[in-house]
Amino acid sequence: MEIDKAIGESDDKRLKTKYNNAIFVIKRALALYSIEEVAFSFNGGKDSTVLLHLLRAGYFLHKKEQTCSNGGLSSFPVRTIYFESPSAFTEINAFTYDAAQTYNLQLDIIRQDFKSGLEALLKANPIRAIFLGVRIGDPTAVGQEQFSPSSPGWPPFMRVNPILDWSYRDVWAFLLTCKVKYCSLYDQGYTSIGSIHDTVPNSLLSVNDTSSKEKFKPAYLLSDGRLERAGRVKKIASLKKDVDTESQKHEVLLASVIAVGDEILSGTVEDQLGLSLCKKLTSVGWSVQQTTVLRNDIDSVSEEVDRQRSTSDMVFIYGGVGPLHSDVTLAGVAKAFGVRLAPDEEFEEYLRHLISDQCTGDKNEMAQLPEGITELLHHEKLSVPLIKCRNVIVLAATNTEELEKEWECLTELTKLGGGSLIEYSSRRLMTSLTDVEVAEPLSKLGLEFPDIYLGCYRKSRQGPIIICLTGKDNARMDSAAQALRKKFKKDVFVEIK
Repeated sequence: MEIDKAIGESDDKRLKTKYNNAIFVIKRALALYSIEEVAFSFNGGKDSTVLLHLLRAGYFLHKKEQTCSNGGLSSFPVRTIYFESPSAFTEINAFTYDAAQTYNLQLDIIRQDFKSGLEALLKANPIRAIFLGVRIGDPTAVGQEQFSPSSPGWPPFMRVNPILDWSYRDVWAFLLTCKVKYCSLYDQGYTSIGSIHDTVPNSLLSVNDTSSKEKFKPAYLLSDGRLERAGRVKKIASLKKDVDTESQKHEVLLASVIAVGDEILSGTVEDQLGLSLCKKLTSVGWSVQQTTVLRNDIDSVSEEVDRQRSTSDMVFIYGGVGPLHSDVTLAGVAKAFGVRLAPDEEFEEYLRHLISDQCTGDKNEMAQLPEGITELLHHEKLSVPLIKCRNVIVLAATNTEELEKEWECLTELTKLGGGSLIEYSSRRLMTSLTDVEVAEPLSKLGLEFPDIYLGCYRKSRQGPIIICLTGKDNARMDSAAQALRKKFKKDVFVEIK
C-alpha cells in the first residue's frame, strides 16, 4: 500500500509516530464496528484529506491482518459523507468529487445543515461511528478524545478522531511525504479554509511582485503553524472580559498572587517574585488581597486557584511551570476549572521554534495546556506567549529580571493598568510616638477616612513607627495626613519622601 510504504521510508520520526498512533485508532474502530456501521465525514480540506489516506491505509492494514494477504487495496468500502454548501469554494467541491472518483469512494452528498443531515443519515443507515478530521485547536475539539460520544442533543454516534493530536506541521509533512493530491487553494496561499465569506489567503505568504495581482506562496511554506488561521477572523485578546471595564475607574480591582514551590517553603530559595509582583500590581491601581505559597501538589494548586479565582478579579500564579515531575501548576489550574490538559498546537509551535531538537516526540508535556479556557497572549519580546486561563494569569518568570519583561509585555497586551484604573499613591509619616499613643487616634482616623488604607510598621523594635496612608485620591490623602497631625503636637510627624 503506497501510503504505508511512503511513511515507512521516511526519516521523519515524529511523523512515523503520529502515523502509527492514528492507524492504531483506525484499526481499533474497525475492530469495534462493522464496515456498515462506520462512516467518514469528508470536506475536501487538508485535515480531511490526511484522514482519507490514513483510512485507506488503516483499512488495508486491517484487512491484511484479517486475511494474511499482501494484495493491494482494490476498494474502499467506508461510507463517505460530504455536506455540500452553497458557500463552499468551487475548488473544494471540485477536489472532493475528483477524490471520490479517484479512490472509488461511496460518496453520500448531503445538502442540509450538519445536524439535520446527520439525523437523516443515521435514521436511514446503521451507522454507529463516524471518522472526523478534528484536530486540537479546532472549535469543535474541546473535550474530545480519540473516541468521544456525540454531544447531548445530537443523534447518538461515536466520534472517532485519529488525528486529534496532529499539528499543522504534521499535516503537511504527511501530505508531502505521501505525495498525494490536495485542494488547489492551498497552493494559492490559503492555510485554513472555511466558507467563501470568511476565508482569504494568508497574508504571511504574500509574495512581493511587480505585477498588479497579489501572489502567494503555497500553504506548506508557512513556517509557523500557530499562524495557520491568519486568513480567518481573529480574536483580540483582552484581560478584562471578566470585569466590567466601564466601572474600573472607580472600582477597586482585587488580585491574588500564588507561588508554587517546595523550595520556597523549605527556605532553600527566597521568593523575590511575590514581593515584586505585589509592588507592580499596587502601582497600577490593583489591590492585592492575598499572597499564598503552595507546595508542588496538583490538589493544593487546584484548591487554592479555585478559591482565589472566585473572590479575585485576577489571579497571578508562578512557579511549577515546565516539563519536570514537580511542575504541577498547569495541571492544578486545569483541575480548578474542571477541564483536562490537552496538546495546544499553537503553543507547541512556539516550543518547536525555541527548542526544536527537544520537541520531536509524540507527546510534548510542555505543550499541554488547560483545554478550552486557555488564551495565549503574544508579544514580540517574549519567546513564548503568556498563558491566560479565564481570570488566571500563569507567569513563567523564575527571577525578577524575567518578571520585569513579562510584566511590561502583560501591561501592553492587556491594558492591565493602562489608564482605566487610577493608580494608588501613598504618604509615609514617621514618628517616635509609642504604639499606645497612636493606636486610638489611628482607629478614629480610619473611621473618618474609610477610603484610605492605614498601615503601620517598624524597621526595628526600638525604631520609629512608620504610618503609611494609601489611596487613589490625592486630595483625600492630604486631608487624612493633615487630620492625623492635628491630633498631636506640632512636628510629631515627619513625612518620608
